[in-house]
Amino acid sequence: MRYVISDIHGCYAEYLELLDKIHFSDRDELYVLGDAMDRGPDPIKVIQDLMMRSNVVYVVGNHDYMMLRTLKKLAVEITEENYRTHLTSEDFQNWYYWMQDGGRVTADQFRVLPRDEQWEILDYLGDAQVYALLEDRGRQFIMVHAGLRGFKEYKALDEYDVSDFIFKRTDYNKRYYQDPGKIVVTGHTPTLLIRPDGLPLIYQGNGQIALDCGCVFGGNLAAYCIETEETVYVKSRQQRVKKT
Repeated sequence: MRYVISDIHGCYAEYLELLDKIHFSDRDELYVLGDAMDRGPDPIKVIQDLMMRSNVVYVVGNHDYMMLRTLKKLAVEITEENYRTHLTSEDFQNWYYWMQDGGRVTADQFRVLPRDEQWEILDYLGDAQVYALLEDRGRQFIMVHAGLRGFKEYKALDEYDVSDFIFKRTDYNKRYYQDPGKIVVTGHTPTLLIRPDGLPLIYQGNGQIALDCGCVFGGNLAAYCIETEETVYVKSRQQRVKKT
């Protein structure tokens, strides 16, 4: 079976419980639509577990991108030759924005890792896909982290920039592809902001599936099975907060 999840955000216990609940095995595939990092209690444990699994496809999210662009500069040894020129004002600005958006817990856990483990994580995120495609029974699932900024019906996915996939929220009130067999699958936007009932459950409508059920905000962590169309939930262990 092929499963899709998104926005784990350091919720390691819920992530492991979800894998157990779907009976995830070496015969299955897991597609993670970004943002394993930040905000929650154990982001480094989450990403290291994903890295050990050969049947996981990781699609980069905005938090992964912020972490990568910041720590690739900070993980380099500062020497007498480069200390004046290695870090720029833009690097410090990137660090500030990442910290403001929940990066502190990831940075603290990353900092104490041996240097080789740090670079293994950065290499893994650097090699992550910017989108993924799946086919099933005449349907095509177009999987990105956040949305399709600058969308045009016949624009090839390779013509988009990585930032088009990871920052701009999808408009869930519209259908993107008129072909009913094309389904856009996203995370990034908590579904309680999408669903009319405000519940932290997967949203499906207008040729779209939204998977971020706000686990780190006290909602659920969700998995969607491509073959069966079933959804599986694990209740968050995090304190419930209002997400706006």
